[in-house]
Amino acid sequence: MQLGVIGLGTMGGNLARNAARNGATVVLYNRTSSKTDAFMEGYGSEGDFLPTKTIAEFSQNLKGPRAILLMVSAGEAVDATIKELLPHLSKGDVLIDGGNSHYRETEVREGQLKGSGSHFIGMGVSGGESGALLGPSLMPGGSEEGFRTVEPLLTKMAADDGDGGKCIAHLGPGGAGHFVKMVHNGIEYALMQLIAEAYDVLKSIGGYNNEQLAETFEAWNGIPEYKSFLLEITGKIFRKRDGEDYLVDRIKDTAKQKGTGKWTTDAAMSYGVAIPTINAAVDARILSGRERSPDLPRFIDIHDPLPRPQKLRALVTAALELSTISAYQQGFELLKSASDEEKWDLPLAEVARIWKGGCIIRSVLLRWFELAQSGSPSKEEAAKDALLERFRGERQTDWRRVIEMGVSRGVPTPAMAASLAYYDTIRREDLPQNLVQAQRDFFGAHGYQRIDKSGEFHTEWTK
Repeated sequence: MQLGVIGLGTMGGNLARNAARNGATVVLYNRTSSKTDAFMEGYGSEGDFLPTKTIAEFSQNLKGPRAILLMVSAGEAVDATIKELLPHLSKGDVLIDGGNSHYRETEVREGQLKGSGSHFIGMGVSGGESGALLGPSLMPGGSEEGFRTVEPLLTKMAADDGDGGKCIAHLGPGGAGHFVKMVHNGIEYALMQLIAEAYDVLKSIGGYNNEQLAETFEAWNGIPEYKSFLLEITGKIFRKRDGEDYLVDRIKDTAKQKGTGKWTTDAAMSYGVAIPTINAAVDARILSGRERSPDLPRFIDIHDPLPRPQKLRALVTAALELSTISAYQQGFELLKSASDEEKWDLPLAEVARIWKGGCIIRSVLLRWFELAQSGSPSKEEAAKDALLERFRGERQTDWRRVIEMGVSRGVPTPAMAASLAYYDTIRREDLPQNLVQAQRDFFGAHGYQRIDKSGEFHTEWTK
């Protein structure tokens, strides 16, 4: 069992180590040879590694059919590497792009490789530095024949799903794998922003200190139905000190992004799917990098009393949970719409399953989304009922109250508010867009439909 790995950055290097730990002979190449040397010095004793200095040497040391994993920067670097590899590829070889490539570029590359007789796989990889080494969630798409060639090794490398399976599944043709990873990252943006807003409400309104925040997030992660990777690491972040200070308080409040969140919002617009929580999270990162205006006038007239700390924590618990469910739902709606339009036939239950372990957005909540799309009527109904039950009664009241408190005290909660607006919009029987359509007909003669008659109508509004 062999695997060639091109690109020995953090993710590429750890995936190479993961493959070696699972019995593969791993042939290594990095454009900068010093990085290959450093890898061998640090990890060469962990497994059967074969370092190479050129693409030709790299290709010669892999036996056919070759399995090659590209872990280089998305975009031009991927194309340049493929161009350099092409003269050395043979029929049946499998080329896997494991970076965060745009799914449309993946489709183009798959078409290019078909002519050579080689297979191309666009594979999303989630789990960060630790996941790449110990077991990531793997989201391959593209050539199914090529995937079957590398499936045994990739399955060993993938994380456990908690139910006896592995966090890997072939998701469909073309760019399906990279599209799923892109949406995963969009959901990731949303969940991180929601957690940040929960933190802000507790700190800025409730006066929680870092020890109390750490205990809160640890307690939330200890509740069986809330447990998630992001809650787990957030509790640890609040305990980390930098000398006498807490490190989180010394970090500049500017969150950067690499583009997958924006790609998700672009795709949602293209497919006509509403993902307001994800959009709000992308906007929040953009705004965090803009020049602030602290001198803008601020007038707050607060009439409602502030709840006691433990009560506030209970309110925020509900707001975070329901907003999180809403964010996941928006992501799955986008996946379904894209799958229908692209004819990918995405296995949505499998997507939820392989997100249950290894990846950044892993959470026990995903078991309900897995069952809700399982194809079993009884399981689907039970899962949907279980999710809807979370929105009944006091939890929903608490959700609304947290957003109200944020608004009344000048603490922005854009992602929570977007989640609630999404929920209220799909819940409402009647929306005010009847007025919008009337306006469109008034100035542009765009027509409208009626609730009491069939057909398309237009009115001369000024007559």
